[in-house]
Amino acid sequence: MNFGSVENPGQINFSLPENHPETDKLLSKVNNSKSPGIYVGCAKWSRKDLKNFYPRGTKDELEYYSNQFNAIELNATFYRNFSAKQVQEWYDKTPEDFRFFPKVHQRVSHLKWLKDFEQPSEDFLSSVMHLKEKLGTVFLQMRDNFGPKYMDRLQNFVEWWPKDVPLAIELRHPEWFSDATVFEEMVQLLEENKVANVLVDTAGRRDMLHMRLTNNEVFVRYVGANHETDYSRLDGWVDRLEDWTDQGLQNIYFFVHQNEEVESPVLAAHFIQQLNERLGTDLKIPQTTKTLQKGLF
Repeated sequence: MNFGSVENPGQINFSLPENHPETDKLLSKVNNSKSPGIYVGCAKWSRKDLKNFYPRGTKDELEYYSNQFNAIELNATFYRNFSAKQVQEWYDKTPEDFRFFPKVHQRVSHLKWLKDFEQPSEDFLSSVMHLKEKLGTVFLQMRDNFGPKYMDRLQNFVEWWPKDVPLAIELRHPEWFSDATVFEEMVQLLEENKVANVLVDTAGRRDMLHMRLTNNEVFVRYVGANHETDYSRLDGWVDRLEDWTDQGLQNIYFFVHQNEEVESPVLAAHFIQQLNERLGTDLKIPQTTKTLQKGLF
């Protein structure tokens, strides 16, 4: 994942912004004493992408992956709609508590630009719905040049989307964040329809760390820079998530990428270990072939 990559990540201020005031207001309305649902994973499960993760002799990558992590950001569905048989196989191979978070097909987002989206959206949904209760929040990622001038298309899509299928949306055009009026209109649309506002933590696009939640879940796409700061950045997220869960946040979905997918499982294992220590959770810490230490880079 090269989106937002920079040549010199050591020169970037990776500190997380303060909470958006409306996020604090949203969480203050929550009456929740339950432990949050936390799902952490990578973007892909293939051996080619997750180098040095699979033990020699691993016969089924998804089966092994799903016994190490409890979630996958399923980018494969962006490129094709899979048959019911294939999706059922994924379902059958994974544990009961495993969740898939599929990306909406590119025909909806990148080819149609949310115009005449109904049929391709239905085709996508008819595929992923075979995941049944293992279907997590679906996420829509728009083109970098899908700007606020298409607000009407975004509204039509959000209002059309089936309310019983959780949805998160990632917008990338800078004007969604730089124009306060546009940003407020966009987040109100998401909040009124209970759609999650994706947070992207990547070196070159710090504006996408708007810290504005629009429902009682946080959907984070974290992009490591293949630099030693990847660890301290993750520690910063543990601090913020501890704060938000203290305020009542119910759902945490956190997916670890890197500009070059080399150590994503190791980074994710570090993050899970820190969550367990700080939040008192008992998430399984994935086994990795390298010792967790900050001197890896």
